[in-house]
Amino acid sequence: MTKYAIGVDYGTQSGRAVLVNLSDGTELADHVTPYPHGVIDEALPEGDIKLEHDWALQHPGDYIDVLRRSVPEVIRMAGVDPADVIGVGIDFTACTMLPVDDAGVPLCMIAEHRNNPHSWVKLWKHHAAQDEANLINDIAEARGEKFLPRYGGKISSEWMIAKIWQILNEAPAIYDATDLFLEATDWVISRMTGSTVRNSCTAGYKAIWHKSEGYPGRDFFKALDARLENLTETKLRGAIVPLGTKAGELTAEMAAMMGLKPGTAVAVGNVDAHAAVPAVGVVTPGKMVMAMGTSICHMLLGTEEKPVEGMCGVVEDGIIPGYYGYEAGQSAVGDIFEWYVEQAVPAYVKEAAEIAKLSVHEWLEQRASAYKPGETGLLALDWWNGNRSVLVDTDLTGLLVGCTLLTKPEEIYRALLEATAFGTRKIVDALHSNGVEVGELYACGGLPQKNRLLMQIYADVTNREIKVAASKQTPALGAAMFAAVAAGADNGGYDSIVEAAQHMARVREETYKPIAENVAIYEKLYQEYAALHDYFGRGQNDVMKRLKAIKENGVTQG
Repeated sequence: MTKYAIGVDYGTQSGRAVLVNLSDGTELADHVTPYPHGVIDEALPEGDIKLEHDWALQHPGDYIDVLRRSVPEVIRMAGVDPADVIGVGIDFTACTMLPVDDAGVPLCMIAEHRNNPHSWVKLWKHHAAQDEANLINDIAEARGEKFLPRYGGKISSEWMIAKIWQILNEAPAIYDATDLFLEATDWVISRMTGSTVRNSCTAGYKAIWHKSEGYPGRDFFKALDARLENLTETKLRGAIVPLGTKAGELTAEMAAMMGLKPGTAVAVGNVDAHAAVPAVGVVTPGKMVMAMGTSICHMLLGTEEKPVEGMCGVVEDGIIPGYYGYEAGQSAVGDIFEWYVEQAVPAYVKEAAEIAKLSVHEWLEQRASAYKPGETGLLALDWWNGNRSVLVDTDLTGLLVGCTLLTKPEEIYRALLEATAFGTRKIVDALHSNGVEVGELYACGGLPQKNRLLMQIYADVTNREIKVAASKQTPALGAAMFAAVAAGADNGGYDSIVEAAQHMARVREETYKPIAENVAIYEKLYQEYAALHDYFGRGQNDVMKRLKAIKENGVTQG
């Protein structure tokens, strides 16, 4: 009898559920639930409490909404018997974290804390903990902490410890009221099962946890702040378990809400990009998977732990058991293109796109495709939301060079596409030059499905063939695969993620191959990109940071 699993992918703006046939990975139904509160980056939902620069919050109730709406809908659409759904898995943006009380209730859902911004979910792109991240890095480097090279030499403001420290510094009452700081993916699993476990993926990549060494020592946290000395034993306590582990079973209450059977196996949470790796069939080293959406996460498997500048982490068993999982990333990709379309494109472009019955993105892509590499005379740095890898600096900003009075919107659009490709090339080069082989590329997510020009540019800039996921919802497919592993072969699932990938992973037959003449021109442009990258990103000219300081403080600094 055919068995099924459900994967739920929690993104930045919405969550989506996918119902998957476990025999061959066929996706029978998918449903998207936009978050009612979206990204909270200007003011709290209730009242008039404004947020400062670089804040990005979310409402945890929106995550439960996805389970309430999307899961029953995919069951209805596919017409399957809920009894034949043997497992549920989820993946999530990370580090997306929140404080909860001793009953697991988010503090923002408790009346006395609701008006404090620090009681809410801090989304992955919350960058307001940069001061804390800088101190973490300075103190770790001065102490010679051996964990630092595993993270490319810098801990990001996006990650767990910096965000916790910001809460302690700016809202000690919230810190004191917190029983546990949890990744949102672990919190949702706790709601589904009634038990709280932490997954090794987010703990390893986002909270400085190591499989054999655990968290950094108490003396390190005390060196940061005496109040943090016991953090890992108190507010970060809890079992940390590998991916594919069964976290528990659906409670009767949650099963009724989701339209499933009580006792259905629930896999431990995962990171969205990391879940995508087995979903495209990558379970061996040398193949980089790019999860391309609002940002890009770059994942790669290796056989040993090597330091690489600016990587987000190398974690044993962090992606696929038996390998070291390397992660790097770009803080904004699709977000840059969206910014351009929403904020900078002239009215005539929108009107022309409407007449042509195209989206503005499609209209710009069509016209940008008419240009050859280098023909626009433009070059951009892709730092609209800071730089995640290899510089790990959220205070960097975007740059566009080469504009003239004849520059057209589609030329700028192409330059922005190229800039993100150059950013990926930087990451590929950093890995490759440190002995971590990058042979071929795999792409998944929304962007590869929508923009053929973008994918050809990536192939040309990296000089590597790119294979594209067949699934529109690759992370959700991966989450469903881990759900099948959590359920186990005895129940109609699989006993390992490698076995699940052999049956369920899917990529398109069509690939993007480098075009030799384009590769040659892009090599020249990349050298110019690299020069700008180092000039503005490595301290030779900190104009971006000075401008940001003037913007925020109204005074010239430095």
